[in-house]
Amino acid sequence: MIYALAGRKSSRSDQALDKPSDKHPNKTLEPKASKPNTLDPLSQVFSLLDVRAARCTRFEAGGRWSYRFPAKPALKFGAVIQGECWIDFGDEARHRLASGDCFLLSHAPAYVLANDAHLAPEDGIAAFDWAQSDVARHAGGDTVLLAGSFGFEASDAELLLDALPRFLLIPSRSPPAPVIQSTLGILDLEIRGRGIGAAVLTNRLADVLLVQVLRAALDQTDGEGLGWINALVDARIGKAIGLMHADAAHPWTLDALAGAIAMSRSAFSKRFKSLVGLAPLDYLLRWRMRLARDQLRLGASVSATAARLGYSSESAFGHAFKRVYGQAPKRYWRRQSIGEKFHISPNK
Repeated sequence: MIYALAGRKSSRSDQALDKPSDKHPNKTLEPKASKPNTLDPLSQVFSLLDVRAARCTRFEAGGRWSYRFPAKPALKFGAVIQGECWIDFGDEARHRLASGDCFLLSHAPAYVLANDAHLAPEDGIAAFDWAQSDVARHAGGDTVLLAGSFGFEASDAELLLDALPRFLLIPSRSPPAPVIQSTLGILDLEIRGRGIGAAVLTNRLADVLLVQVLRAALDQTDGEGLGWINALVDARIGKAIGLMHADAAHPWTLDALAGAIAMSRSAFSKRFKSLVGLAPLDYLLRWRMRLARDQLRLGASVSATAARLGYSSESAFGHAFKRVYGQAPKRYWRRQSIGEKFHISPNK
């Protein structure tokens, strides 16, 4: 069983979208032949976001203890290697964590870790010299936790963060837990050992752990709280997403996508939106624009990016980009280059 605090889900009605040109409107739309894309959709998203472990740490504690940690707009993981404790979100229910439990925090809220729920918490950042060591100790080692955070290409972080609940727990008794625990065991050895290449190994192991936890969540969830990630394992909707990812430049229509997965247009639209939170063509538009933004970030010209995504003109591409990000491509990147933070509108 997975325990998850309520997440956010957005939706919009299906509508005509700015899309790449179709020079033969009377022809049956088939994807163009291209070099096979061997990445599955989740791997493509991870690659686009440049998901990477930022840091992994170890916390050892004995006696009575309680520490608070601040909110952080990031994705964090935690796992109990030994002992047990509480995690408390203040206005939310407390959760008991036992040895072998692993959890994710998305848009990580402020929380308290403690083995005594009645003890006033200390500042978990100020109490230890985190700048000098990845291991923090308090009066013994009855309880041991591992933790870490993940970094992303900041402008696209919400693609993953918004799909996850704030707190997602994989209990030690769940069927996938032994696989996760084996990874945690190796990660723990590397954090403590600090042998040659330890930083590389801890980062790679944290990446493996993230995928394992998401797989475990998908295996056990009832479909709530995981947004488009849950849609990836739906036989038909997952296939539709795979088609869009494999050839984003193709002038997909609702009829073409629905036909490719043997569903009616209305059933496909309804099922897609219920799982993903967006209408199919709205999702496709946003995926194209995320690919575009990645290409522009890497130095591609607007015209080359537009052509690569199948747009007939810079104007058509610019209009589509502005629909998603609120600004034309060139203006958007000028603002990004001077460090101005920009968010997609809440209803986007």
